[in-house]
Amino acid sequence: MTGVAPGVKVLLQVCGAEAASSCSYSGVVRYRVEELAAACGMSVDTVRFYQARGLLPRPDRDGRVVWYEERHRERLNAIREFKDRGFPLAMIGRVLSGDLDASGRALALALAGPLPGDETGAGPAERLDLAGLATRTGAPLPLLQALEREGLLVGRVEGEHPYTAADADTVFAGMALLAAGAPLSELLALARAHDDAMRAVADTAVDLFARYVRDPLRATAGSDEEASQDMVAALHAMLPAAESLVAHHFRRRLLAAARDRVARAGEAVEVEAGAAVQVDGDGYAQPGAEARRAG
Repeated sequence: MTGVAPGVKVLLQVCGAEAASSCSYSGVVRYRVEELAAACGMSVDTVRFYQARGLLPRPDRDGRVVWYEERHRERLNAIREFKDRGFPLAMIGRVLSGDLDASGRALALALAGPLPGDETGAGPAERLDLAGLATRTGAPLPLLQALEREGLLVGRVEGEHPYTAADADTVFAGMALLAAGAPLSELLALARAHDDAMRAVADTAVDLFARYVRDPLRATAGSDEEASQDMVAALHAMLPAAESLVAHHFRRRLLAAARDRVARAGEAVEVEAGAAVQVDGDGYAQPGAEARRAG
């Protein structure tokens, strides 16, 4: 770029040749809305949507032209990172606005994962949308849409790709039950009943964590950093423990119910056999009253 002042040359290198118009000669990088969107890899409509939701500060106006700065680009990149980690927009707004204290932000980030029990590997966990989940499992998309609407299919995170390989495994398990002969309507009814019960258990567990773990740690920690570390450590320890307790208890209850059903069925068979055969005074089996009538 011969003939260009050294300072301007640096700005052009920072902004890119095609975005040269977005740089002011005062040394401050500025973007038009379409340039900002391109720099962040999103659409102009998305930028304006975030601005309308209050997630992006208002731009500067110079006559009829509005200008965005580096702080806007950094904010959009932060929003995208939070969304990729599964944060809902309301939570992103609270994090970016400073409504959450340090321990609250740390807990929110921890909940976005990865957490104990999540899929692990060399790279980030694969995320699927509903269509991708249908393709992965071979399940009919309308069925998965119905399960999602009823709250029976719950993603790991919010956003456009909320599902993971664990959700695919769950769909495979449901398809195995269908293949074994369980009617879809009965499985859906069972899933609704289980979901209702688990919502109550989950709400109670979260309240327990807040009252007896989070709040005392906030009150006794020597610093915000210490509270954040202790809170995340408690979450990582308690989540798999709670999950193991609930899964173990349900399995034992399921097996106990199955044994009771078998026992009741066996008692019915014994009653029927007793009606058909009676023992006389000498200990010999004789036809019962019902058997004699049948004969």
